Amino acid sequence: MLSAVALSVFLGLASASFNGNLNYRSPSLQHPALGIDVPKVYKRTIADNYGWGKGKPFINPHINPIHPGPPGDPNSDVDNPNVETNAEATVGQSTKPAAPSTWPPSQLNFTHGIASGDPYPHSVILWTRVSPMLSNDRSNVTLSGTAPLYNHNTAEYIAASRNPVCVEWKVWSDSALKNVEDMGTAYTTSDIDFTVKVEANGLNPFTTYWYQFNVCGSNNKSPLGRTRTTPLPNDKTANVGLAVFSCSNYPQGYFNAYGNAARKDNVDYFVHLGDYIYETGAGVLGRDPRATNPAGATFSLYDYRTRLAQYRTDLDLLLAHQNFAWITTWDDHEVSNNGYRDGSSAVNNTESSFIRDGMVSVDARKANAVRAYFEYMPIRQVDMDDNLRIWRTFSIGSLFDLIMLDTRNYDRSITDLSWNTKYIHEIADDSSRSLMGSHQENWFYRQLSRSKARGAAWRIIGNQIVFSRVNISSWFGSPELPYNVDQWDGYMANRNRTLQHLYENDIGNNIMLSGDSHANWVSDLVWLDEQEYDPATGAGSIGVEFAGTAVTSGGFGGTIATANRQSSTLVRDNRELQWQEGYYRGYYQLAISQATVKAEYFGIPSVATRNGNELSLANFTVANGANRLSRPITGMQNGVTRNATFTPNNITRNTNTGRYEFFAPNQMFLTYPRVVANTTAA
Repeated sequence: MLSAVALSVFLGLASASFNGNLNYRSPSLQHPALGIDVPKVYKRTIADNYGWGKGKPFINPHINPIHPGPPGDPNSDVDNPNVETNAEATVGQSTKPAAPSTWPPSQLNFTHGIASGDPYPHSVILWTRVSPMLSNDRSNVTLSGTAPLYNHNTAEYIAASRNPVCVEWKVWSDSALKNVEDMGTAYTTSDIDFTVKVEANGLNPFTTYWYQFNVCGSNNKSPLGRTRTTPLPNDKTANVGLAVFSCSNYPQGYFNAYGNAARKDNVDYFVHLGDYIYETGAGVLGRDPRATNPAGATFSLYDYRTRLAQYRTDLDLLLAHQNFAWITTWDDHEVSNNGYRDGSSAVNNTESSFIRDGMVSVDARKANAVRAYFEYMPIRQVDMDDNLRIWRTFSIGSLFDLIMLDTRNYDRSITDLSWNTKYIHEIADDSSRSLMGSHQENWFYRQLSRSKARGAAWRIIGNQIVFSRVNISSWFGSPELPYNVDQWDGYMANRNRTLQHLYENDIGNNIMLSGDSHANWVSDLVWLDEQEYDPATGAGSIGVEFAGTAVTSGGFGGTIATANRQSSTLVRDNRELQWQEGYYRGYYQLAISQATVKAEYFGIPSVATRNGNELSLANFTVANGANRLSRPITGMQNGVTRNATFTPNNITRNTNTGRYEFFAPNQMFLTYPRVVANTTAA
C-alpha cells in the first residue's frame, strides 16, 4: 500500500504534463529528429516505471484524455472529429501502480533560482531548475560510428535518468499569496537538464504577479518571484520603464549592473541585447574566484548548459531574474565570437577547424548553443518550425512596439573573422549582404509599417550591434580600414534599405537600442549622404540610437582621462555622434511616455568586487515627433559630448543603502595570473 507521501507524489506525477514544460518543445516539437522524442521520455520515466505497457494501458502524452459528455456536446471529446483521444485513457482501467520511482523531495534543490520573461498581456513565461544535482546533464557525448543528426534521445548513448521530477507552480495577484490566478503541474527530466519552463495564462494586462514552484506533494519550494504582464495593444498606457543591458562576461567581473537596477526597482522590464554569456574560458577553477566552468571554450550541449548554469550563480543576476520579466535576444557569444550564418571567427566549415575544435561542426555547435539557450532562458519559441528564430515583437499598449532582432545568427552574411577584415571592407556595400536574411529583413520592415499603422507612439528596436556609421580609425581601425565591419558598417546595403523604408514611409519616432561594443554611444539616426543633416540641431534625423556599454566586458581600458581622449576623437570623426563614453561598465534605462523617451546612463566604477555603487553618466530626451535628441544636450557627468562642456562627476550612489558617497576602487576588472607557456623541448 502506498504511503501518504508516496501517494501524494504519485498523484502529482499522474496529473503532470510533459507538454506543460515548454522545454520539451525545444528546439522543435514538429520535427522529432531536431528535438526530444517526448513519447520515448514518457515511456522511459513514467510508463515503464509504473507498469504501463506491461499489461496496463499506455497513455500517449501527445493525445488528450477523453472528456466525456452527452453525444453532440461541443465540449465533449467523444464524437468530436477535431480531437484525437486515447480510448484507454481512463484511470479506472489501470491497476494500482507500484510505488513512485522518483527522488524524495529532500534530495531535490532549486539550483539556479527562478526567472520570468517574454510577457504578454494575458500570459508570461516562468522558469526554474529543480535537480538532484548541481552539475549538468551530459546528454551530448562524443559518438563513434553513425548516429542520427541532432539526435537528443539521451538513453541511446548514456544511462539516462528514469526518474522524473514533478513540479507544481502557482501565480498570485497579491504579495500575501492569497489570490491564486493560475497554477499547474509539469515534469522535468535529465533530457532537458532538469529545467522547467511553463506559461502562466489568464492574467490581467499590465499587472504585477508573484509566482513560486514546489516539488509535487511537498513543502520544498523555490524562492518567491515577481513578474509583470504587458498592457493590451490599445491600452493608453502612460509610462513604461526599461532597463537595458548587454555583454556580461562572468570571469571579467561581478554583475553589479543587474543588482543595481533590480534594487532601485524603478522600471517595468529588463531587456538584454545579447552576449548574456561568453563561450570563451578564463582562469582556473578552485584558484580564481570567477574562473569559467567548463575551463575552456564551449562546444558541446553539456558545455553550454554548464556555462549558462554558472552565470546563474551570480547573486545579482539571480536577484534581477527573480524580480523582473526579461525580454532577451542573443548576440554572437551565446554561440561563438563574430558568428554568422556559416561559422565564426574561431570555428569554420573546414577540416582543420573541425579537428582543432573537438570534432564539433559549425552546425552542431550552433544547435547545442541554441538548445541550451532555450532550456535556460525564460523565452518563448516564436516559431516551432524554426528553432533559430528569436526575432519577435512586443506591443506595449499604444505606447510603443518593442521589435527584437537577430542580426547575428539567423541568416547573416559573412562577417569580419579577423583574418579577412580587408575583404569585408571591400564588399561592405554589396547589395546582396544582409545582417538578417531576407525572411527576417522583410518581416522587420513590415513590423515598422504595422507599428505606425496601429498608431503606436514609438518604435523601440532591440538590436545587437551599433547601427550608426562609426569611423574608428582613431581607435582600432586605420585610415585604410576605418570601420568596424562586424557592425552595421559592414552591411551598408542592409542599413540603407532600413533607412530608406523609414524615410520613404515617413515612419518617425524610432529608437534604436544597441549593445556589443562595450562602450556608450548616443547618435541621431540619420541617412548620411542621402538626407540633409545638421549636427547642431539634429534636423534631418529619423530617430535616435542609444547604444550601451557592457555589464562587465572590457572597454577602452586605461584611465578615465585616456578613455575620454579617445571619446573626443570619436565624436570629432563622426558628425551624427552626440555623446560617447568608454571607461565605465554599466547599463541604461528608458522612461517612455507618449510625450518623450528619456534615457539615463549609469556607470559601474568597478566590477572587480561585488558592490552596489553606480554613478550617473548622462541623460537625454527625445520629444515625440522631433526624431532627434533634444538640444541643448545637458545632464552630462562623464564622457564627451559635442559642443558642450561640463565638469566630470565621480560621486556614486550605493544602491544597497541609497546613500551618495565617494567610491575610489583600485581596479575596474578582475585579473588573472598570466599563463607562461611551457617552452621545454619534448
